[in-house]
Amino acid sequence: MAGNEQDRYKLIAPEAQMEELSRFEREIIRLEEQRIDPDDFKKFRLENGVYGIRGVTDEHMIRIKVRFGALMADQLDSIADVAEEYATPKVAHITTRQAIQLHKIRRRHVPTLLKKICEMGLTTREACGNTVRNVTACPFAGISAEEAFDVKPHADAVSRYFLRNPVCQDLPRKFKIAFEGCPTDHARVPIHDFGAVAQVRVVEGKPVQGFKTFVGGGLGTTPFSAHLLEEFTLAELLIPTIETVLRLFDRHGERKNRNMARIKFLIKKWGIEEFRKQFIQERRYTLMTRSGKASWEIPLYEEDPPPKPQGIRAPLPVASEHYERFCRTNLFPQKQKGYAAVQVRCLLGDITVPQMRGVAAIARKFTGGRLRTMIGQNLLLPWVLEEHLYAVYEELSKLGIATPDAGHLADITRCPGADTCQIAITHSRGLAVTFGDLFANGGRPLLDDEALKDLTIKISGCPNSCGQHHIADIGFHGASSELNGHTVPHYQVMVGGRTAEGVAEFGQRLGMVPAKRVPEATKRLLELFRDERNPNERFRDWAQRAGAERLKKEMDPFRALPPFSERPDLYEDLGAFGEFKLEMGKGECAS
Repeated sequence: MAGNEQDRYKLIAPEAQMEELSRFEREIIRLEEQRIDPDDFKKFRLENGVYGIRGVTDEHMIRIKVRFGALMADQLDSIADVAEEYATPKVAHITTRQAIQLHKIRRRHVPTLLKKICEMGLTTREACGNTVRNVTACPFAGISAEEAFDVKPHADAVSRYFLRNPVCQDLPRKFKIAFEGCPTDHARVPIHDFGAVAQVRVVEGKPVQGFKTFVGGGLGTTPFSAHLLEEFTLAELLIPTIETVLRLFDRHGERKNRNMARIKFLIKKWGIEEFRKQFIQERRYTLMTRSGKASWEIPLYEEDPPPKPQGIRAPLPVASEHYERFCRTNLFPQKQKGYAAVQVRCLLGDITVPQMRGVAAIARKFTGGRLRTMIGQNLLLPWVLEEHLYAVYEELSKLGIATPDAGHLADITRCPGADTCQIAITHSRGLAVTFGDLFANGGRPLLDDEALKDLTIKISGCPNSCGQHHIADIGFHGASSELNGHTVPHYQVMVGGRTAEGVAEFGQRLGMVPAKRVPEATKRLLELFRDERNPNERFRDWAQRAGAERLKKEMDPFRALPPFSERPDLYEDLGAFGEFKLEMGKGECAS
């Protein structure tokens, strides 16, 4: 990669960022002295990536943007430092948007923590709020043999251009952008407000880079698959194209009813043909006024291999079932001969302080310090020499995270849920932990079954789909219902979701199941598919063939509970103790 790799992944702190940090200190003082309306303070802190925490007023969740997932070892070390000093628990949580979250930060520590994040070359600015969020990208960009070209430079330029850009500081709602370079939809483009898929066309005998562009996707309580905007958008027109979409959204998006304020609802109201017509006209104005033209240029670069590690002991692999499984499930062969990328499974999206420091040391030793966050809530170590794979595996084993099955059935996606989120109904982490126990204790036949290994399970603590339950083979979102005179935590069960280039198909609803009975209901679904599938039949195809009505009936035995007096424990939530109470605060940033 041309230029200094360390600097490439950094946002050099502008004067504006330092002023924001100073202002944060002043606003906290004003809030505590009751000289500012709490709602005004909330808007300000959300713009700076600071959320409220469930059940408290003086603790926060901090969301750190990791632009297009690119991270350096020194940055991960610094995140470990601030997590150890300020967070509870001492872990970082990787999100489905390649960001990193720290929880339960005392308000008085927020300005200091934000300053330290700034010094890392990272930012929390616009990680929340009604603006352009963290720009995500295919985690295998630049190393995938199937990609049209490396989308990282484009994602980088878009991230930098729209950060603090006046055009997107007060949108009707948040706006999410994703880039994909491969025909395989690693980035989940169809569920984004704007998506760009790399394309190369021959024009006048020369290859020209551009993108197939999509608009209006999104999950939340009402999911939409994105619409095709243009078959081929020249790469040089990418930023003005996104700016044009933002102008239309800013001008015509819903501002009174927050539940209808995403751009997907504007497109539903107008229809994609009318939106495309308005877009073409508006882009002419964008180009004629040359808004921000100096920053439309996208500095292209190629990612070069890091310097080869020197003096590394490369032990011969010791044959073991665990290592062989790790190689089958956690390695991604790079298009660069002799290299592979290693997925580091962060259980439930969490990684502890010692593990962060250990992974940073591994990256510094084997990959030139390069890391990536993945939308599957894992880390990726690219540029590992094949001769060093076993050494990396050994190092990860010492940290307790040489865990196989990355991206497979046991690798469950989940949101933070009611542990911290103000609008969550259930503790999604509790369900995910229970699934882990299910697969570890007597569930190995399910994990080892070739038919089941690539299935996905995703969990959200409420209908808003931060855990992306709509696009999972088996998805769940938290709910509650009355049973035997008691309010009982439930999960809505959904089956058969997926994304591919240009299309998102959302799971069929099978109805609600009490939280404590969800694992056995899930096991039943997996066993049905295993026993009934046709050769090479995918789970979603089987689910469609079986039909929602039949699968709903298969769930019926799991919907009932014995009387409360006999089994009060079944009326509790997974991951929580005591009587369940439905407690939902006001959402600050729901999908």
